[in-house]
Amino acid sequence: MVDLRQSRDVPQIMLSVLFLAIMIIACLWVVQPFILGFAWAGTVVIATWPLLVRLQRVLFGRRSLAVLVMMLLLILLFIIPVALLVNSLVDSSGPVIHAISTGAMSPPDLAWLNSIPFVGEKLYAGWHSLLDMGGSAIMAKLRPYVGATTTWFVGQAAHIGRFMLHCALMLLFSALLYWRGEQVARGIRHFAIRLAGKRGDAAVLLAGQAIRAVALGVVVTALVQAVLGGVGLAISGVPYATLFTVVMLMTCLVQLGPLLVLVPAIIWLYWSGDSTWGTVLLVWSCVVATLDNFIRPVLIRMGADLPLILILSGVIGGLVAFGMIGLFIGPVLLAVSWRLFSAWVNEAPEPATADNSLSEADDLDTHS
Repeated sequence: MVDLRQSRDVPQIMLSVLFLAIMIIACLWVVQPFILGFAWAGTVVIATWPLLVRLQRVLFGRRSLAVLVMMLLLILLFIIPVALLVNSLVDSSGPVIHAISTGAMSPPDLAWLNSIPFVGEKLYAGWHSLLDMGGSAIMAKLRPYVGATTTWFVGQAAHIGRFMLHCALMLLFSALLYWRGEQVARGIRHFAIRLAGKRGDAAVLLAGQAIRAVALGVVVTALVQAVLGGVGLAISGVPYATLFTVVMLMTCLVQLGPLLVLVPAIIWLYWSGDSTWGTVLLVWSCVVATLDNFIRPVLIRMGADLPLILILSGVIGGLVAFGMIGLFIGPVLLAVSWRLFSAWVNEAPEPATADNSLSEADDLDTHS
């Protein structure tokens, strides 16, 4: 009997796989400078694609006009505010660096300690005794480290060139994706179908829904809370309200809430003697802190029908693992994995209830 099966050429298969791996690594190496900008552009375009479609309908069906309006909105919403923030951060850090470098920084008096009941006077006396025993020497030793740390942070914030490059790439890729979004989406879905059939196509669609859910439920909620909290800080007279607003935005994105910034501001207002604005900011902070309980679930459901705990876990884990872009990567990975796992499990029939299983087992024992 003749064996018609052809023998496999193992060296050829290994060399083919090695060649493909080398080609993939080389391509990733070439496009590495553009990956971050393209990733941000992809998330922005996916999240705002329904808005582009609505603008195109309003603007007489002209895609070019809709893309132009969307690019202007991106510049107004992202580029200009962040650039102004970085500029104000660098400018406001000048007096701090000057005070540290000239030795003008001295330990605070902390006179408000006297207002604390029962233990305030003891705390105030202990603090000044510490200063008399060597507080100036302690500050002199800490000043070089504080100055170096401050200079490092300001230097990191002053890398405007690299930041503007990523922003320019994001705008360029966003314009291209807005212009040819349907073709790009069709190509990605075609590749997913070729790779994993209908499940691959479903995974791509689910990834887009997860990105839109995060953009609506997490980012929009954080922006609303940060802006409202910043308005409260500015009206209450808290200094550096813009900087604290950005910090508040970061704490809201990582799901820590705005109270980490608002509570110290309230305490500072009361200690400075401005109890009226402290009370106003306290009431306003309670309103801002509870907004996410109402806004976030509704917006996430508008983006995708996914469990809230899945989205929030992906946001926090993605931020820890990948940085800011992980805000979208984390929920996408968890959502796609969860849906694929759920589809795989549902291919098997569900088990019978406990009562039916026990009765079947009893019948088998009786017949045996």
